[in-house]
Amino acid sequence: MLTERQNKILKMIVERYIKEPIPVGSKSISKALNCSSATIRNEMAVLEDANLLEKTHTSSGRVPSEAGYRYYVDNLMELKQMNAEDMLKLQRVFKNQQLALSDVISKSLQVISDITNYTTIILGSNSHENLLKQIEVVPIDDISIIVIIVTDKGHVEHKNIKLYDVQLSEVKKTVGLINNLIVGTPINEVSNKLEFEIKPIIANYVKQHEQLYNAFYNVFNDFTNHEVSIVGRNKILEQPEFSSNIEKIKTVFNKLESSDLLTGIEEDDDNNIKVYIGNENNIDSDVTVIKTKFKQGDEEGTIAIVGPKRMEYDRVVGLLEYMKDNIER
Repeated sequence: MLTERQNKILKMIVERYIKEPIPVGSKSISKALNCSSATIRNEMAVLEDANLLEKTHTSSGRVPSEAGYRYYVDNLMELKQMNAEDMLKLQRVFKNQQLALSDVISKSLQVISDITNYTTIILGSNSHENLLKQIEVVPIDDISIIVIIVTDKGHVEHKNIKLYDVQLSEVKKTVGLINNLIVGTPINEVSNKLEFEIKPIIANYVKQHEQLYNAFYNVFNDFTNHEVSIVGRNKILEQPEFSSNIEKIKTVFNKLESSDLLTGIEEDDDNNIKVYIGNENNIDSDVTVIKTKFKQGDEEGTIAIVGPKRMEYDRVVGLLEYMKDNIER
């Protein structure tokens, strides 16, 4: 158990290091707390022994450890009130009656990415929870058609595809086979059924079956992989922790490209805001992920913010709470 003074020292070091990634020395802390530098150094040594602070090789100052950030988030953090400018930017999005919920979420996360300089992520409902209800096609011209996919939860996806030397009657015949044979199938299983159940059949009924099969297979495959949307992926490059470390940048970028990005941090079922610091997430030890789930009518998903371990926790948690409240309202 830390003393009141040790709590104050740890809180000051974490918050100062978040603002500027420079090790914090005893002199600046001693002035703020009206204590001698020797006293502060002793207390910092205690915090270091408790694995809450770390000493760098290049300075006599201290920086927060992963455990230090965790202690700060769990015990010392005070949520920061949103400033008027940030609130106004988000309110403009939430009050726009012309936007669908998916657009509201993506645009508000774009705003949050811009004002925090962090990466934001939208993870939609799992595709196994969406069953295929219907597929439709709308011809645009001689080679272009729009494929519309409707799920049992009212989710609608559409994609413009091009088909060459394929008659519309052949397209409609293929759509009819798909609707007759695999309606009610979970979206993430449709591609598999197309390959093993539909492909052998359409070869008997449709002349351009190979081209049509490939086109519809790609449409469903894209739908399944459309669950994760990342905003501000390059923001990570602007953080000092990553700007000069090419290998770390490659690792983080590869993780951000992964379709199972949030798999390792989706184990809870509640809707609270969760903070995953460093090794608690599956991205990188210098990264923090703060996420929450939302539910609005039949739509549900996860929103997350990814940034450096020295993230502005008090600000980001407040922004996510505000966003979650407005989505569910």
